[in-house]
Amino acid sequence: MSNRLDGKVAIVTGAAAGIGRAIAEGFVREGAKVVVTADHNVTGGQAVAESLGDAGLFVQQNVASETDWDKVIAETEAAFGPLDVLVNNAGIGGTNGPVESLSLADWQKVIDVNLTGNFLGVKAGINAMKKNGGKGSIINVSSVAGLRGLPMAAPYSASKGGSRLLTKAAALSVAQEGLQIRINSVHPGWVDTAIIPEAMREAVVQTIPVGHMGQPEDIANMAIFLASDESVYATGAEFVMDGGQNA
Repeated sequence: MSNRLDGKVAIVTGAAAGIGRAIAEGFVREGAKVVVTADHNVTGGQAVAESLGDAGLFVQQNVASETDWDKVIAETEAAFGPLDVLVNNAGIGGTNGPVESLSLADWQKVIDVNLTGNFLGVKAGINAMKKNGGKGSIINVSSVAGLRGLPMAAPYSASKGGSRLLTKAAALSVAQEGLQIRINSVHPGWVDTAIIPEAMREAVVQTIPVGHMGQPEDIANMAIFLASDESVYATGAEFVMDGGQNA
């Protein structure tokens, strides 16, 4: 531990596994207190929080519910104090297929979690940070699918592209208000998590210029930088981590 986040209080959504878990663990190693949230994988979220010891707390949360955001902020402040860092990591892939074959329900489910959830998180985070001197860092975990269209996944691409521009608009908004709140997006490419079927892995790696998938810890390291005071001049920016696929 190098104490890059010493004394900071953070919320990481969707942190029961994968990238979210790696971010939560990385934050604690760097000295932060972390509230871990998850909706469906409650057991996994509780296990992550328990593994963090006194520096961790689990709160069940539906990120598309404004009431749940109010609850998470209140429990964070009660347990650890004012909020410094918010990571909007929770997301779903949704139903894939041709646009014309998707239902409105297919579309809305992805937008609710991936985009509306990010909007509510940014809103809640800004309001909480205003109570903490108007400073802090909000990190939206988007995707390379938010930079270019992903065939057969229109709702996912639209939600992640929306998150990218929400990030930029919100960053400019708080800057105009004179707040010291940084808002940035991170865009992972292929990351080695359980969500990737074993049968696809070899073909996926062949598309990555550096010759291997990223690890959840790679994304966590970027989040640590953006959460720390080292990134004080970065806001409204997108940080692509895809092994060169978009180079």
